[in-house]
Amino acid sequence: MEAAILEEFGSKLSVKEQPTPEPKEGEVLVKIKASGVNPVDAKLAQGYMKDRLPHEFPMILGWDMAGIVEKRGHGARRFSVGDEVFAYARRPELNNHGTFADYISVPESYLAKKPINISFEEAGAIPLAGLTAYQCLFEVGKVKLDDTVMILGASGGVGSFAVQMAKYEGAQVVAVASKENHDYLRELGADHCLDYKSQKIEEVIWDIVPDGVDLVFDAVGGGATLQGARSLKEGGRLISITNQGDGLPDHIRFHFVFTEPNARQLDHIREMVEAGTLKVNITKEYNLDNINDAFKQIETGHTTGKIVVKM
Repeated sequence: MEAAILEEFGSKLSVKEQPTPEPKEGEVLVKIKASGVNPVDAKLAQGYMKDRLPHEFPMILGWDMAGIVEKRGHGARRFSVGDEVFAYARRPELNNHGTFADYISVPESYLAKKPINISFEEAGAIPLAGLTAYQCLFEVGKVKLDDTVMILGASGGVGSFAVQMAKYEGAQVVAVASKENHDYLRELGADHCLDYKSQKIEEVIWDIVPDGVDLVFDAVGGGATLQGARSLKEGGRLISITNQGDGLPDHIRFHFVFTEPNARQLDHIREMVEAGTLKVNITKEYNLDNINDAFKQIETGHTTGKIVVKM
């Protein structure tokens, strides 16, 4: 099979032939049709996560995928050959087996049926970002009807899903992003949009929500995390996927979330997509041959919606 591999941290990816994996007990072999590109891919390639995640070179990067079941290992019976599936498929114990490749073998417990009303490209863009938003808002944040939720980095891949999921739960959504993305965020359901470039978020929020924000979801990090903390009502919660609590006041109810594969949650996300309450915005598609261009784009930190690689 062809795969985009990393041979050392800090180097460009190269497309080379690699052995096609064989599904082990409880696994299925999936022919990948599309894979989302996420900021974590660039961080992993640069070596920023080498102390957190095991690694072995050559490394195949990629966390998301949508594709077709091609073969089943012993005991794997949840899916049939030919089923269309999607998954957050990266395996931490096998960090050299990612999704920027023609095939991947994963535990069938990772997989969910692909939404029937969207393309493989759209489905491949969902899993990591969608599960991140889902777990932060619903599992950890316990968002409920009439909560006020501030989303930092609202126009990115994770943020775009978070805006829609928070609205799905009946929350009032304050989306923080550059002004040129505000119309897009209002289309997703944001009630208020703030421009981090021209506004002091922790000051103007009190004119919009005099009692303060119930939940801040931080998908940005840096100084934005503290601005979010200063926007919280007493007893409010701050959840981050980028900051582990550095520099925050001790009284803040803070949680750091590292997303885990979860097929049950993906099934719920599939239902939301099929019902039309969750939409995927793909701004650009790449293929394996120009995957380094995809990495250049994601490294800018200013990608609206999602970008994907087609196999």
